Formats: sequence, C-alpha cells, structure tokens
Amino acid sequence: MSEHVNPHSGSHGTMGRLMIGFAMAAILTILPFGLVMGEVDLPRNLTIALIMGMGALQIIVHLVYFLHVGTSSEEGWTLVATIFSVIILVIVLAGSLWVMHNMNENMMPMPDMEQMMNLQSQQG
Repeated sequence: MSEHVNPHSGSHGTMGRLMIGFAMAAILTILPFGLVMGEVDLPRNLTIALIMGMGALQIIVHLVYFLHVGTSSEEGWTLVATIFSVIILVIVLAGSLWVMHNMNENMMPMPDMEQMMNLQSQQG
C-alpha cells in the first residue's frame, strides 16, 4: 500500500519556541506602552516611528512564532504569501496613522485650565 502523508500533521512548534514568541510579543507590547506612559523625551515623530516599527515587528513575530509561517516552500511561505503579508502590514500601519491624524485634527481644542481658573477667581 502507498504511504499517505497528511500535510497538516507538521509540528506546531515546541513549548520553548512558543514561549520565546510570547516573550518577544510581550516586550514589543510593553516597550511602546512605556514610551507613551513614561513620557520619554523624544521627538514626536520619532516616538510614532518607534511605536509603528515595534508594531510591524510584532506582526512578524506573530507570523513566525504563532502562525508558523517559515521560509521553506513546504511550509507555505511563498512569494504570494509574502507580498500579501506586506500589503496587509502597510494597509494596517498607514490606516492607523491616518485615523490617528484625522482624530487629532478634528478634535475640539481643550480649554486652558489656568485661564479658566483665573476667570473664575476674577468673577467671584
């Protein structure tokens, strides 16, 4: 009888490899959060570039460690899949920047609290 090979029976990674992926994903989540919450003294454009870069790296980590997309043709990492992943990555990152920019431009300005306090103290 001929031997039947199941294409879905491949290994889905070891626990150690999954933990490496988890640690990298956690670090790539914590670092941008720390940049924003720690009010790091960096130019705004550099901070945005760092956050978007770490987001792109996190997508790659998820593809490699959790979705098991490798570089061998047996694992399905073909030219079409690579191009599709890059297109989706660009759409997500550019769309996020576009939404954040439009939200910033269309928000009502916050009143200056010091001026409001001065007006209140002068009135009564």
